[in-house]
Amino acid sequence: MQTRDDVQPATAVRLEAVEKIYGKGDNEVAALKKLSMSFGTGTFTAVMGPSGSGKSTFLHCAAGLDQPTSGSVTVGGTDLAQLDEVQLTKLRRDRIGFIFQSFNLLPALTVLQNIMLPLKLAGKRPNKSQILMVVNRVGLAERINHLPGELSGGQQQRVAIARALVTKPAVVFADEPTGALDTRTAGAVLTLLRESVNSIGQTLVMVTHDPVAASYADRVVFLADGQFAGELHRPTADAVAARMTRLGAWDDESYETTTVSGGLH
Repeated sequence: MQTRDDVQPATAVRLEAVEKIYGKGDNEVAALKKLSMSFGTGTFTAVMGPSGSGKSTFLHCAAGLDQPTSGSVTVGGTDLAQLDEVQLTKLRRDRIGFIFQSFNLLPALTVLQNIMLPLKLAGKRPNKSQILMVVNRVGLAERINHLPGELSGGQQQRVAIARALVTKPAVVFADEPTGALDTRTAGAVLTLLRESVNSIGQTLVMVTHDPVAASYADRVVFLADGQFAGELHRPTADAVAARMTRLGAWDDESYETTTVSGGLH
């Protein structure tokens, strides 16, 4: 959702001086180093950086899947460090949605059953009209009784997106959601994610390596060596690629290959 320059959206997710250290002594590795950033309600942010920059660690800490070594993470004003495991599980279930590259669908369940799974796990009575609305939004009305094995990769990813949206989470975290998809299907999935931000006002944080995917976002945040390394607002794929090249993520030739095969939306 675009906001006027003089109106700042409320903060949906905030990281304050977050550090994540793995190992001890000589084997100690700092995946995140005093990382501070925030994500406004109803915004779409792409997170990018070279391999080993801390993108996945950032995502896991921000989503409450992993605990920082130090610093704080708040989601909707709730400090995750103050929650016990039961409370944290409830917060993730009720207020956070997850979309992964690998889909993670249950093969023995139909499309509809996979989408309804988060509601069942939360002990909530499914609202049929709400579920059908989500199914229609992702273009799967004709496939609700199919099994995942009967769907294309793009259709499976749309099931995963519907499953993430059905509980109306305040924040959706996506980890390379188009990494396993062809260019045309990736574009359709990214358009769907963009629409979920625009129409529902959800907050979307997406880790990606693809400058074309990042160009669908309102803002791109760059990480390097576990630290904040800059940002772009209203990004274009070319501007993102140029910044990534300066960060040493790839050379210009590799981006030319991406744009030739991918195109720009």
